[in-house]
Amino acid sequence: MIPSALYNKYNVPGPRYTSYPTVPFWETTPSAHEWEMHAKETFQKTNSNEGISIYIHLPFCESLCTYCGCNTRITVNHAVEEIYINALLKEWRLYLDVFETAPRIRELHLGGGTPTFFKAENLRKLITGITSNALVCEDAAFSFEAHPNNTTVEHLTVLYELGFKRISIGVQDLNPEVQQIVNRIQPFEAVQTLTEESRKAGFDSVNFDLIYGLPLQTKESIVNTMEKVIELRPDRIAFYSYAHVPWIKPGQRKFTEADLPKDEEKLELYKTGRALLEKTGYKDIGMDHFALETDELYLSTISKRLHRNFMGYTPFSTSLLIGLGASSISDTWTAFVQNEKKVEDYYKRIKEGRIPFFRGHLLTGEDQILRRHILNIMCYMETSWKEKEMQCPYIQQAVEALADLEKDGLVIIQETGLRVSSAGLPFIRNICMAFDARLKAKEQSAVKFSKTI
Repeated sequence: MIPSALYNKYNVPGPRYTSYPTVPFWETTPSAHEWEMHAKETFQKTNSNEGISIYIHLPFCESLCTYCGCNTRITVNHAVEEIYINALLKEWRLYLDVFETAPRIRELHLGGGTPTFFKAENLRKLITGITSNALVCEDAAFSFEAHPNNTTVEHLTVLYELGFKRISIGVQDLNPEVQQIVNRIQPFEAVQTLTEESRKAGFDSVNFDLIYGLPLQTKESIVNTMEKVIELRPDRIAFYSYAHVPWIKPGQRKFTEADLPKDEEKLELYKTGRALLEKTGYKDIGMDHFALETDELYLSTISKRLHRNFMGYTPFSTSLLIGLGASSISDTWTAFVQNEKKVEDYYKRIKEGRIPFFRGHLLTGEDQILRRHILNIMCYMETSWKEKEMQCPYIQQAVEALADLEKDGLVIIQETGLRVSSAGLPFIRNICMAFDARLKAKEQSAVKFSKTI
């Protein structure tokens, strides 16, 4: 487990690396024409063998969970459903015009917000509208995020009929006091019912999202939550650190730093939760994620197929990710764009017949090399560089930056690569930071991140 001295040394602000470069360091936003050319080129190169991934952001929630860092729109007006779905389908048609050939969908994920805010029949309209103009790969992975309080048997039945086999349930914490302060009140019975109904409907992979470091959490509450979670035996668990960023998410000002576990207390929460997971058969498969040996996410680590993108860890590696909806991010490997965050601005762009992004980044050759190393570290706990790369200043700088981590036994540096030691697994973000040339160049800037552990 993590020694306190190492925790205090390395628990510093740092990116979560759902992309490289990370969003705060994006520089050159592509023009509409440039973006379409990048998307089309990657599509033509990879559609026939890899297929594409699709992320659909459904931002609406009926109430605000105050810990949340996602882009949300709080409303109880369900008349927004049809308007938003029509906009999503128009955006998809804009991409179909760029592709010119039917895309092969390898992966599709509904995220939020609360996807199950939408009625089951409206979700059917959305998914059939996407898939009717595409080919669905035989081994495609369709997944969605579910709230225990509003996900119905009808949701499960309809989505399963549409090809969804994976569900991610937002549990976070099962202690009533913690739930009260973060405004996420859901009894264990609601989580248990949804888990059981999901399996009965045919879903073969159930994920629980859990957070440590929430206000009022204690070691006792983490043990209680973990024991109840383990009783339900989800196939995967995301056990991640609460990111306190009230300067970005004002809802987090509903409580103060005084309510949060202090550094040593937070470390104890992590160590306690992790030990219980490992003791009961869950395997650490990467940054913040655990899975049973029977789950495909774990199996993909063994076969070296594990991938990470803006949707998190996935057993499929696709070069092209299309993000639909407000705030969604798309990725061609050579370029990123992010859609308008405000729903009204998103609608306006769609009405104008434009792919609705407002910022992005064209990756340089250096960006692409460093991105590959960071991705290898996050997915495989190792990376290697070609002989000619050893002369590149950014590789030399990375090796120098790793010296302390090597001395502390967290990485093993080899002549043409590195391997993360078992002691280094909780410090993956810190190891990736050594390869982050853009972070180094602007480390004196005003960019703020949550802490790494």
